[in-house]
Amino acid sequence: MKIISILIFLSSFSLANEADFNASYYGILTLLPPFLAIVLAFVTKDVIFSLFVGALSGTFMLAFSESSSIIASIIPAFISYIDRVLNSMTNNSNAGIIMQVLTIGGLIALITKNGGTKAVALWFAKKAKDAKNSQFATWCMGLFIFFDDYANSLIIGPVMRPISDKFRISREKLAFIIDSTAAPVTGLAIISTWIGLEISLIHTGYDLVDPAVFASLHIARDDINAFEIFVQTIPYRFYNLFILIFVLLTIYMGKEFGPMLKAEKRARAGEIAKEHLVESGGLEDEILEPDENTKLKASNAILPLLTLIIFAILSFYYSGYNAIKDEGLKAMIDESPLSFFALRTCFAEANSSTALFQSAVIASILAIILGIYRKTFTLRTAISTWLRGWKTMISTVAILLCAWSLSSVIKDLGTSKYLIEILTDTTPLFLLPTVIFLFASLISFSTGTSYGTMGILMPLAIPLAMGIGVHNGLSGDELHHYMVINIATVLTGAVFGDHCSPISDTTILASMGSKCSLLAHVNTQMPYALSICAVSILCGYLPITLGLNVYLCLGLGVVAMIILLALVGKKVES
Repeated sequence: MKIISILIFLSSFSLANEADFNASYYGILTLLPPFLAIVLAFVTKDVIFSLFVGALSGTFMLAFSESSSIIASIIPAFISYIDRVLNSMTNNSNAGIIMQVLTIGGLIALITKNGGTKAVALWFAKKAKDAKNSQFATWCMGLFIFFDDYANSLIIGPVMRPISDKFRISREKLAFIIDSTAAPVTGLAIISTWIGLEISLIHTGYDLVDPAVFASLHIARDDINAFEIFVQTIPYRFYNLFILIFVLLTIYMGKEFGPMLKAEKRARAGEIAKEHLVESGGLEDEILEPDENTKLKASNAILPLLTLIIFAILSFYYSGYNAIKDEGLKAMIDESPLSFFALRTCFAEANSSTALFQSAVIASILAIILGIYRKTFTLRTAISTWLRGWKTMISTVAILLCAWSLSSVIKDLGTSKYLIEILTDTTPLFLLPTVIFLFASLISFSTGTSYGTMGILMPLAIPLAMGIGVHNGLSGDELHHYMVINIATVLTGAVFGDHCSPISDTTILASMGSKCSLLAHVNTQMPYALSICAVSILCGYLPITLGLNVYLCLGLGVVAMIILLALVGKKVES
């Protein structure tokens, strides 16, 4: 998850030593907490309980490593779990996410009550004549909200869900489209809330390379441009690119396979799975329905949502600018405040959770003013509606708190360190990118954090790739090309694992935004994600390291996905 990531990467020496000790002490058992959480989630169908058990098992292991007594470890384990939940809530960034989730829930309730959501749905229903067009509109909205994956998940779901229901598109397919245009898009964007960490990790990774290696290559460490390398990795982010194209192919070929096919057939028959309604509760509450005499206007939804997006961008800029400590850098931004350099730098330093919370409050105020001005509700009704919207997001907050607690346990247990130790043996030159990609995927899936995975792996992958490249005689452009590929595998592998993980915050938010059961979302999305993972390896990372041109690899991957859908997929009747 985003918020835990920086703590994982910038952990203190004492915590690092604790993680090293636990990784050595428990070995493969460090995988137990995430394994328990994931397995129980599928068995019990209760995500909160599963995350609780997973995290509690981890705190018990931490307590046992200190006392070596089962009985004496029980109470400290419970206390430790409670402390982790409280720490998750008191962390500024986490608190910002909780408030942004609750406030956006309130905003959606307001635009539902004033008829804005229904008006937008009716407008789309007139313009989008079928399921294909409405899915494409959802995909386009995902590309439009490129700057933050949380904003993507929280905005698109509530707006597009009524249209999807109208055209009998399954909640699972809606959640898949939202999730596939959230982190994959934000991870590629050169102006986003991700890019600051991504660039800093690349820079840090090169700082860890042995100076003798740079000397032998006649390269000055200061000549390394982390942002330039980031941009060069974009064509090599095979999973990010392929999953975006795959969504389009499923839309226009009209074919699905696996659990998604069953979900789409059920939706076309006019059925909404009971677990969607039971698990998510919902904004479909009759109390939030607009009054019969309410004049439906799309602007009641469009204006607040545009305000949310515009003020989010402004808040990102303002937050990032104020976070910059280097006065010289600020002076450069002041000279050209709207330049690409200024935008990229400010977005990189922004506090995304706080920025989204601020913009959601402003958008909520506008929605209240619109409703009162147009006499769709009174001030008292507006406030009660806004707070009722908060209530619909309580389950999301509970899941996030449990997931954050589990992530902190995994960090202290040294789960990722154990995985690194067993998988960083000598690897053939052409296999290293694939190994790093799979390794990043495994860590991201197990921990539910793409940011954390990048923070863990990048400082290891860059020196490793540099060492293996030099050992195999690479230098100059060949070595640089090889480094770009390996850096790309860390960035995209982190997204793939996070995309599949049932304990990932983006997965949780995509399911909540679309009012789809989390387990149903994971169950239907995983076969697609795994298929695109295979395409990324077989048509991307293996051929590219064997000398094939990157654009030929991209073309080969598209052809492979078309063949996959043609052979395995089946038509879903309109």
